[in-house]
Amino acid sequence: MAAAAAAWLDALDPAQRAVATGAAPSADAEADAERRRWFYTPTDHGGLTFHAQRPAQQQRAMKLVATGLSEAGYVTAATILGLDNILDRTEGWAVDWGRERGRDPGMYYLRVFGSPGAGAWGWRFGGHHISLNNLVVDGVVRSTTPCFFGADPASSPLLGGPPLRPLAGTEDLARELVRSLDQDQAAQAILLDRAPSDIVGANRSQLSEGDELIHLRDIWRGLFAEPRLLDMITRAGDAAEQASGYDAADHQRVALSSTPKGLPATALNTGQRDLLRAVLATYLGRIPDGLAPGYADDARLDAVHLAWAGPTEPGAPLYYRLQGPRLLIEYDNTQRRANHAHAVWRDPAADFGYDVLGAHLTAHHL
Repeated sequence: MAAAAAAWLDALDPAQRAVATGAAPSADAEADAERRRWFYTPTDHGGLTFHAQRPAQQQRAMKLVATGLSEAGYVTAATILGLDNILDRTEGWAVDWGRERGRDPGMYYLRVFGSPGAGAWGWRFGGHHISLNNLVVDGVVRSTTPCFFGADPASSPLLGGPPLRPLAGTEDLARELVRSLDQDQAAQAILLDRAPSDIVGANRSQLSEGDELIHLRDIWRGLFAEPRLLDMITRAGDAAEQASGYDAADHQRVALSSTPKGLPATALNTGQRDLLRAVLATYLGRIPDGLAPGYADDARLDAVHLAWAGPTEPGAPLYYRLQGPRLLIEYDNTQRRANHAHAVWRDPAADFGYDVLGAHLTAHHL
């Protein structure tokens, strides 16, 4: 990872490098604020875009991205990159977001924080429906969250076979699990019969007790200065909220909490526990072997809870959450008539590696 990061930076000219680099990771929240900003909308994620790079530089950028992903994770990410071309057609080539091309596979950003291979350093890659955040301390990858994949469209036609669905397993395995529940299990797992319009944690840098859904306009890097665009995004967010049918009590019902909501894995039978492990693997398997926590151990799995909101039949808007110690997974597929999916893996206690940064700075700088 350090070698790939250094090779990419070495290929950049001084002007490019100034945009491509940021301050070294720090336990000080204010000094580290930019590294902890992340997005999954087509906004400025911070860093050097593909558009600002020559093809050979782009290839080195993707080589760095690949070091943080498994083969399947990389293929999924590369597919998501290409979906902006499909979405552009779906929307009639009409969305602009105040720039020359609104849906743009060239608007993915890479930034390296600190010096690769030296002490604490990290990198962030993000664009529409991708956010990868990696921290390396003393030669060891210590954090890979928040880790976000999305798909819009979630399903697209292909010639002669099944549709293109980058997050198919993430949704289908979870639905299979919740549909396998008996009446008593389902009563505990299903929080509401309607799904929220987005993941509840959104793109917060830090999660807190009682966090509720954030309006669409507030998950971009700042508000749009152009009234036309601000009005457009506000109306889109209002429409999504109205379509969900949620009121204040519903939002409280699905709000984040330190005590997991839903059905504990201890209440699942053997087959259901295997399904739960399979769902977890569609998130934790995004990164290389050995970097993610494992759930083969029954004691670790026992602490995971499943919460669901929405119908359970295929094609219906849905939301689910998997939560346990050092784990929060959220998935929704509600927008664009349940053809626009978000899937995020987080560590509520230590996103961005804050748990190890403090210890590292204490050990090396006192």
